[in-house]
Amino acid sequence: MTTKVRKAVFPAAGLGTRFLPATKAQPKEMLPLVDKPLIQYGVEEAVHSGISNIIIVTGRGKSAIEDHFDVSFELEHLLESRGKKDQLKEMRDLSRLIDVSYVRQKEALGLGHAVLRAEGCQAAGGEAP
Repeated sequence: MTTKVRKAVFPAAGLGTRFLPATKAQPKEMLPLVDKPLIQYGVEEAVHSGISNIIIVTGRGKSAIEDHFDVSFELEHLLESRGKKDQLKEMRDLSRLIDVSYVRQKEALGLGHAVLRAEGCQAAGGEAP
């Protein structure tokens, strides 16, 4: 019997000390690679692999990750009013890509602890684990 992978966990709660000073004010997962944040490449790859539930384990100071995958009405309105249809489509496609759930790691206790934080989390729109 084959088991289909349904859920991907992205541990993104670390402090980013290896990337200082670049990560002092910006989460390491949001550092750009060409024209997208690093975490977006991982999420897109998971979606293209058939993953239906994504859980991102975040920590203090990581709200930029949540904002990135959320709808930005103000930005969409601005792009629409300026006739920037390609950029508007890109922003809407990103927020519609997949429903992402977030769980918080309150202390930096390592990768294993971050993954365990997601164990009981039910992804948005998904089935229970």
